[in-house]
Amino acid sequence: MYIARGRAAGQPSQARSGTFTGTVYGDPVLGAPGMIIGNVFFAPSGRTYWHSHADGQVLTVVRGRGLVAGRDGEAHFIEASDVVYSPGAQEHWHGASPDSFVLHTAISMGETIWLEEVSEAEYQAAYDRASQAQAR
Repeated sequence: MYIARGRAAGQPSQARSGTFTGTVYGDPVLGAPGMIIGNVFFAPSGRTYWHSHADGQVLTVVRGRGLVAGRDGEAHFIEASDVVYSPGAQEHWHGASPDSFVLHTAISMGETIWLEEVSEAEYQAAYDRASQAQAR
């Protein structure tokens, strides 16, 4: 058994770049064989690049409002207490909506395969689709 006691006092959150757009910070929670758990904080419009996980990913939204979108064109707003499951190998991205910060806990299982940046046009299209879905 292993207990992760949280971030050590005085340790700053890690600024994320390279596979993220905008202002994004992360705090590792637990790294175990085949699984990584972390808290990720996105400023408005901050987001991941397109990516997939060999064995899937679970996101639990803690605060704020964000977006999650898949290559199939599916896009949804996510808010506090929502839980999102992306099955293994599903290409997707997630991040904050343009008008809100979002904090989520990510449980990533298996290898993460990072792909290209989510363009501004892709981000806007996902926002529009999520808005249309919400209006229904």
